[in-house]
Amino acid sequence: MDKSFIVETSARHVHLTKEHIEVLFGKGAELTFKKDLSQPGQFACEERVCVVGPKNQLANVIVLGPARPASQVELSLTDARSIGVAAPVRESGDIAGSPGCKIVGPCGEVTLSEGVIAAKRHIHMTPEDAERLGVADKQIVSVKIDSERSLVFGDVVVRVSPKFALAMHIDTDESNAACAPRDCRGEIV
Repeated sequence: MDKSFIVETSARHVHLTKEHIEVLFGKGAELTFKKDLSQPGQFACEERVCVVGPKNQLANVIVLGPARPASQVELSLTDARSIGVAAPVRESGDIAGSPGCKIVGPCGEVTLSEGVIAAKRHIHMTPEDAERLGVADKQIVSVKIDSERSLVFGDVVVRVSPKFALAMHIDTDESNAACAPRDCRGEIV
């Protein structure tokens, strides 16, 4: 039985509240669907923003939908350092006490007092996937990736929900370290 799963590279991106969408893109603005992501209900948008830190800025950062309860910016540690922000490694949504930044859109700007993180590497899976793979929600595992520069990622959090689709997410720093191709697969070891 094949116990491998797709490993996807999650590049820098922004999640926004409805209020911040309107500030950045204009009153009554809604996110414009561009393409579905692997997780059901999640999508890449046509909208782009500039993320500004104390040292530098990142232009053309993609916005992901749908709108969220809190705005957050997910960067690789390299990206965060380049703009002068000491982003903690956290699960998406865990932004309490994280540093902030400014987000600039075509119609306005928003200053976040917190919300910049480097996303902790994780595997999304359904309860059925978890049972088949012998893991539980919030369990920390190691995942081997076979590639030109094969390696084992430790400290990978398992996230289980019937709303998820089986896929591991790593950031661009991690993807580059593993020389991960687009069709990269991993397996819990």
